Amino acid sequence: MTRAFTATHAIDRPAEEVWRLLTDWDRAAGWLGVDRVTAEGPTAAGTRLRFTTRGKDRAAEITAVDPGRSVTVRSQQGGVTADYTYRVEPAGTGARLTLDADVRIRGAWAAIGPLLRWVIRRTDARQPAALDRERAGR
Repeated sequence: MTRAFTATHAIDRPAEEVWRLLTDWDRAAGWLGVDRVTAEGPTAAGTRLRFTTRGKDRAAEITAVDPGRSVTVRSQQGGVTADYTYRVEPAGTGARLTLDADVRIRGAWAAIGPLLRWVIRRTDARQPAALDRERAGR
C-alpha cells in the first residue's frame, strides 16, 4: 500500500464520544462527503457499508476494528484499493482523530496513480475536521 495522506484533527470532546460519532454510520454521510451511508450490520470486521454519492452506489467493507480506538474501511473500485484507518486517541480533556489513507493502484490505473492519490487526498483529508464540524452543528 502507498500512503496517500494522514490527516489529524483535535476534537474538544471525550474520546468515547468521538468514537460513537465516528461509528454512527447512519449519520456519517455529512462528514464523509457523500449523500447517504448505510451499514449492513454493526461496526465489525466484515460489515459492508453502502454509499450513495452523485447518484452512484458504492460499497466498502470494514476490515479491522479495535473498539473505541480504530476502524479500517476498505473501498475497491476497479484497479484502486483504498484503506481508510480512523484512529481515536485521548488528548488532554478531548480527543485526536487521525485518518490514514493507504491507496494501492494496479493495472491501467497505475499510470495515473499520483493523480488519483492527489484527488483522494484533496477530497478525503477533510474528513476528521468535517466530523468535528458536523458534531458541533456548524
